[in-house]
Amino acid sequence: MKTIYKAAVLIFTVLFSSTAVFAQTKDEKANLIVQEMLTAMGGIKNYNATHFIQWDFVNRKIFWDKWTGDVRIENPAAKQVVLLNINTLKGKAYENGLLVNDDTKTQELLVKAKNWWINDSYWLVMPWKLQDPGVQLKYIKTDQLPDGKTIDILQLTFNAVGVTPENKYWLYVDKKEHLITQWAYYKNFNDTEPKFLKPWNNYQKTGTILLSFDRPNEDVGPKNVIVKSNFDASIFTEL
Repeated sequence: MKTIYKAAVLIFTVLFSSTAVFAQTKDEKANLIVQEMLTAMGGIKNYNATHFIQWDFVNRKIFWDKWTGDVRIENPAAKQVVLLNINTLKGKAYENGLLVNDDTKTQELLVKAKNWWINDSYWLVMPWKLQDPGVQLKYIKTDQLPDGKTIDILQLTFNAVGVTPENKYWLYVDKKEHLITQWAYYKNFNDTEPKFLKPWNNYQKTGTILLSFDRPNEDVGPKNVIVKSNFDASIFTEL
């Protein structure tokens, strides 16, 4: 997958535009905007209570037990199925329907699968991850989109977490709906023009929360999302 489609993080030093007090106020404003967003999407309690999510991303199918960290990723293009726990990085991999017995290759596939999960899940649940440890949020400005909507722009970067340390994002949050309407991806922190500006729309209630997926006219993004409380746990242990 192209670099621009990788969910990413950045290790950086925040440059304050004036005094430390002013910067602190901006951080508080960004966090307030995120709190309003999470409330509009169902609340963090309901997100934490969501047990199982399944979705498609480009040519992969992902199954995720949020409570245990167990993940199944099917990659039909390479005839691969990887079963792993994203917290322990333990698991197993199959190619062409056969268990991979080479320990080195298995470990390589487990690492690759975790990176796939980091990327693919971020395109789906990013709003719920904005206050995770290591996340840096900064209020940029309030602006108006061409369609007349008033939005708050937040800058998203990271501190010592993630797999791509040079990226940043701008999130455009509708002031009325309190939902992200689009996001911009910058390959490097100092870039002034984004590599992409894509919609974050078509919110649908799945279980007790809102998620944005099946975005119109987008070839990249989460599709066919399923949220369940009851599921067959053997999908994380058996081919």
